[in-house]
Amino acid sequence: MPTWILITISAAFLQNIRSVLQKHLKGALSTTGATFVRFAFGVPFALLYLFGYVWLSGKDLPVFNGPFLFWVMMAAVGQIGAQFLLVHLFSFRNFTVGTAYSRTEPAQAALFAFLFFSETLKISALVAIGVAVLGVMLISVARTTLSIRTLITSTFSRTALIGLASGFLFGVTAASYRKASLSLEPTMVAPDYILQASFTLATAILIQTILMGIWITFREREQWGCVARAWKPSLATGFVGASASFGWFMAMTLQQAALVKALAQVEMLFTFASSVFIFKEKINRLELMGCGLIVCGVLILVLG
Repeated sequence: MPTWILITISAAFLQNIRSVLQKHLKGALSTTGATFVRFAFGVPFALLYLFGYVWLSGKDLPVFNGPFLFWVMMAAVGQIGAQFLLVHLFSFRNFTVGTAYSRTEPAQAALFAFLFFSETLKISALVAIGVAVLGVMLISVARTTLSIRTLITSTFSRTALIGLASGFLFGVTAASYRKASLSLEPTMVAPDYILQASFTLATAILIQTILMGIWITFREREQWGCVARAWKPSLATGFVGASASFGWFMAMTLQQAALVKALAQVEMLFTFASSVFIFKEKINRLELMGCGLIVCGVLILVLG
């Protein structure tokens, strides 16, 4: 099995854990504060991964260059924007529609990479992306009174458009991180996906911490005290979040972002399994169909 597939599945599992930890923090912090700790408390671990690998491998750090700085900045800012829009959806009564449309991230990443980087995908990969995205959307609306017909007819509602915008930014972010990582290769003696991923991660997470730190200082200064009091769960969130991101970056250095993000939909299976086996929630037909479609999409990717 290709390395990028194993890394992606591991990263999806870690991201599911990070989401659980962030939900726990939401009771002690604002949305901005809970998002901030994901980055700030991940900085030490991102730097540890980078310099630890440099020390163990005996390799030199890559050199900053114009293309890398441009794409890593675009990705870092895009990720903050995408997360903000996703959280903003929860202020709407029918946020489920928007959340479902935000899951179009893999398809939008493929489109962005095609338009700006001339990356193409095989027909089987496009089918896999479509099947997996549909499966995730079904699970997203399965516990509401919405129907597939309602989901389609509400495409141009405000929540759907915000969801699509969030998915678009997540897609742009994924493709840009891959481009940033690959932009380091001309400055290296030989390509090294671990070094490229760790360097990109450390740079991006520092940018995000600085930007969000400035925002909190001027707009939500009281959150500094809340963050300090919640340092223990925040540290766990930072560790898991940085580890998951390290996995995403390695996978996206090895493989096109759209394929990585399509396979990453297995995170929904982990979340769904937790709700069924831990919280003893019942399965309905749409959820079962959604899980089946995700599995089919993953199999097409792996076997294709």
